[in-house]
Amino acid sequence: MILTDLESDSGTLVNGIPVRERVLDPGDRITVGSSLFAFQMENVSAAPTSPVELDDSISRGQTRQLRDDELLYLHPESLAALPPSERLARSLSALLKIGAAINSIRDVEGLAWQLLGVIFEVIPAERGAILLIGDNGEQICSPIAWDRVSGPDRPVHVGRSLTRRVIEQRAFVLENEAPESDVSSSTGPAGSSHSVLCVPLIVSDHALGVIYLHSSSQATSFTHEDLGSLAAIAGLAATAIENARQFERLGLENRQLRAEVNLQHDMVGQSRRMRDVYQFIERVATSDSTVLIQGESGTGKELAARAIHNNSRRKQRPFVALNCAALTETLLESELFGHEKGAFTSALYQKKGLLEVAEGGSVFLDEVGELPMTLQAKLLRVLQEREFVRVGGTRSIRLDVRFLAATNRDLQKAVREGKFRVDLFHRLNVICLTMPALRERAEDIQSLAQYFVSRFAQRCDRTVRGISPEARACLMQYDWPGNIRELENAMERAMVIGSSDWILPEDLPEALLDTATSGASSPAKYHSAIRNLKKQLILEAFEHSGGSFTEAAKSLGVHPNYLHRLVRNLDLRLALKRNTSA
Repeated sequence: MILTDLESDSGTLVNGIPVRERVLDPGDRITVGSSLFAFQMENVSAAPTSPVELDDSISRGQTRQLRDDELLYLHPESLAALPPSERLARSLSALLKIGAAINSIRDVEGLAWQLLGVIFEVIPAERGAILLIGDNGEQICSPIAWDRVSGPDRPVHVGRSLTRRVIEQRAFVLENEAPESDVSSSTGPAGSSHSVLCVPLIVSDHALGVIYLHSSSQATSFTHEDLGSLAAIAGLAATAIENARQFERLGLENRQLRAEVNLQHDMVGQSRRMRDVYQFIERVATSDSTVLIQGESGTGKELAARAIHNNSRRKQRPFVALNCAALTETLLESELFGHEKGAFTSALYQKKGLLEVAEGGSVFLDEVGELPMTLQAKLLRVLQEREFVRVGGTRSIRLDVRFLAATNRDLQKAVREGKFRVDLFHRLNVICLTMPALRERAEDIQSLAQYFVSRFAQRCDRTVRGISPEARACLMQYDWPGNIRELENAMERAMVIGSSDWILPEDLPEALLDTATSGASSPAKYHSAIRNLKKQLILEAFEHSGGSFTEAAKSLGVHPNYLHRLVRNLDLRLALKRNTSA
């Protein structure tokens, strides 16, 4: 295929080189204005795109290394002493083109190709590369390179030690090797000349990468003026590349924020863990794949399932939820698959199951780990064949639903123990989402608590100004084994029994006060005294029982499990250990 530039204002570049007409090869990159295209052909594998190979070859040629203050372009008065030349005119033209590119090109790769093409117009290099450092500040990423002599199939070799020296020392290097040298260059045969330019890309004393040029022809050996021109180009190019990187970062962040804003859900929280959950839901909602939602009890697994449904193409169809642990095996089968009239004694009429009711929508199987083994086999068939039979029926019914499942059990452990079918586990575990426990997103506790206060204030017809600092301290110091559901219950209790304009520590459940430590943000003296009294009673009970949990619980009149919880919440393990050893 032949590409022809019809005298466009912005010009046409192929692999960074301006062209009027050119026969395209697979893998060629075409730049028109701010747009970047890749040329491909069916049944033809694309040529490698400007590969770069770093090697540790050491040149023994003459090397000229300059510092920032020695560069020609930083001394305008020295320009007057230079005779006007074609190269100076082309250098000024190149700087103007780079200035235009800064305002027109917004992606880093397209900008790098444009810059390489401009450099080839100014400096007689046979091959060149722009190497950028990754965000970690070490690894070279997204190299752009082109060998104008050998073509795209020939990799451009770049000296590893040279690039490291240029980056670390902020050095501008011109290196020339005589033809009679017995050391072969990294790109040319033995005995060829070797001319290299390597300059850093620096913005605000931060190195972004390097520009590397090489020539193996003695007629095109680089000069001191070439080094100055390349350094001037690098100064503008670094700013352009950094701006393009920032533009790409802002664009990505903007898309993520828009996705979160457009995502419909009833979850509360802006912690890093929850932002990951929102992004996950936004990605998987558009597909029909089965999703397994894991997490502790009370972490909001059903809310996540509803969010997946509400942001999918099935959102106008039903969302049907079934708790697999709430019904007996017989009732669960009838609820899920439906039954025919006369299927069993009380089946007086035909009944559609939840699978039929959810046709075109989503089925949410909560606590799927509690399914009996017989129903696991039937559910597996539904997932595989997308059809089922009503209880007492003989006709297969086709099904178009999306399955969402949730569990607070370790299904892999259940599979190993033979309590859950391995084939069903793999059918459910197509895409897995783990909801974080509340203790893993502690920064969301206050916003969640305030949300529940506002909701229950309307329900209880109370006016509450907020949560007091002491109560907030109690909320933050508790580990919330019941997660969001426990926090919701705690806030409902505070709204019901509280009487002031603020949520106070005494309005909170006793378990929260047991974990509150002393200090500036501790609860009222009354609760501190109660806490100390509990500690004293427990220590005395253990002392009289000889360290036995069972006997101590019996003497206190509480269940041993509750005593274990008190010891943990009151942080008495170390004290009990000391008393026992004594």
